[in-house]
Amino acid sequence: MDAADTDPVSIPPGVTTGPRTILPRVGLFNGQYSLGVAARSIDTTGPAETEAIGAELADGLADGDIVLIRGELGAGKTTLVRGAARALGVSDPVTSPTFSIGHRYRGRDVIVSHLDLYRLAGLEQEDPELLADYLGPGRIAFVEWPEDGGRELAGARVRISLSHGGGDRRHIEIDGACAQEGERP
Repeated sequence: MDAADTDPVSIPPGVTTGPRTILPRVGLFNGQYSLGVAARSIDTTGPAETEAIGAELADGLADGDIVLIRGELGAGKTTLVRGAARALGVSDPVTSPTFSIGHRYRGRDVIVSHLDLYRLAGLEQEDPELLADYLGPGRIAFVEWPEDGGRELAGARVRISLSHGGGDRRHIEIDGACAQEGERP
């Protein structure tokens, strides 16, 4: 393990810090695929910090990765995806795909897919190709409300849960120990 894996996570310039837990980097955000990561818990004090966490997460993602994002309405799921998308080179406005199932954005080196499965009861009743344009090689996919995603999402690399902490505060749980090497979708 090199120094970058054990140094504390830095807060990007312009982001104010509040009470939060900052754990050392241990494989999740350093671009390596093996993910022997214990759960990471972060508290943010506003949208800028939630976006910064998304940007940091994007740093460790690779072509074909799937990120599952859970959280109640208004918990900051799209805010986190916006931060990740910006870090991946997306310049278009990043909005919630609630009424369209998904959006695709051109990033620097990949297409960034942002899906919202809230309105689906499950994929078994849907066209098998429904998610084909959003997942797979050349894409990094962020999936909100993935509960009924089925086998199409089984190879997810990261699972994130967001919850309200009062006001603009959010609590974010990141589990990067999902798919193992060789199990990528």
